[in-house]
Order: sequence, then C-alpha cells, then structure tokens
Amino acid sequence: MDHKLQIPVYEKIAIDLAHRIFEGSLKIGDKIYGRSVLAGEYHVSPETIRRAMKILEDVGIVQSTKGSGTLVVSKEQAYFYINRFIHLESVRDLERNVYTLLNKREELDQQMVDSMKKILEYSHRLKSTNPLTPVEVEIPGQSIYLRKSISESKFWQNTGGTIVAVKRDGKLIISPGPYTLFLQGDILLVVGDEHIGERVFDFLNQESNSYT
Repeated sequence: MDHKLQIPVYEKIAIDLAHRIFEGSLKIGDKIYGRSVLAGEYHVSPETIRRAMKILEDVGIVQSTKGSGTLVVSKEQAYFYINRFIHLESVRDLERNVYTLLNKREELDQQMVDSMKKILEYSHRLKSTNPLTPVEVEIPGQSIYLRKSISESKFWQNTGGTIVAVKRDGKLIISPGPYTLFLQGDILLVVGDEHIGERVFDFLNQESNSYT
C-alpha cells in the first residue's frame, strides 16, 4: 500500500510561492507576475497558475484587485499554509514508519517460530541416535513441587537427571537456573541414563515427599 501524500501540481506551485513569500523573495505589497510569465517559469498551463493563485487568495496570502493585479498581503498566512503541509507530511512519515516496524516484527516473530520448530524437530530426531537426547516429562497439576524451584526440589540429587530446558507457554527456556520455578503445564527436557524418564515421572507424581 502506497501511503505517499499526493499533491496536485497547482497546489505544489501554491506552496512554492508561499515559501518565496515567507522567505522574503516576494515581499508584502509586491505584485505577482502574470499568469503567462508564471506558466513559463513552472512549465505549466495558465489555467494551472490560475488555480494556484486562487488557493493563495482563498487563504489570505495574496489579494487580486482590478487594475493592480495580484499583490502579496500576508507573510503570516504564508507560514500557516506551509506549516499545514509540513504536518501532513510528518503524519505520513510516521504512518510509513509504523507499517515498516510492524512488518519487521512479523518477520522476527516468524523467524522465532521457525527456529523453535527446528529445535524441537532436531531434538526428536536425536532421540534414537544420541544417548544424551533429552526426555520430556510434563509437570502434573497435583505435583507437590509446583511453585518450588529446581534447587528447592533437589532435582538432581533425587533423580540423577539434569534439566537442560523447559517448555512453557510455547516458549523454550534453555539452561534454566537453580531458581527457576516449576509451574503447572511445564514440560521438562531432562538428560540422564536410560531410566531417567521413569525416575523423573515418579518424582514429580509422588503424593508426599518421600525423597530426601
């Protein structure tokens, strides 16, 4: 979608003349050149110049009088007229920046999802070939270790397993620290010997703390 501000040619000419008035190259009381002269300068038709001058007259920058032509009457109104277009361009620039940032965010989110899928896929592929491939054990809702940290539960001492990652709410926490809490629905990725899965399952599902 193109968010660029489209301004008609005659209005661009009006803006340019307003700039010249505000900057002082055209002063209060100066007479604006005839349509044919301006048409040649801007390489447009006299009708385009007429429409540009009509805009400047409508906003009080110039004044047309019989016998005197078109005179510059307000530098202040020229400023206000120019400033209106500066603000419009600024808003359009901000809109473009927002769309750009949203697109980048979508790309980053998708990259994260793709990376997560590759990690999990790679983990599953290694299960049959690598003795250190993690086993996955979900923490049950009735576990006595809910809201306790890895350190408090003495996980390694009680199971002989090492937690290498935790799946939580669709995210993967790599190398969780000793103060990481066990939450309902967490899936622990644990490495150990060939019986580690059974020991971790029994440990998390015990009804009372019989481990020391």
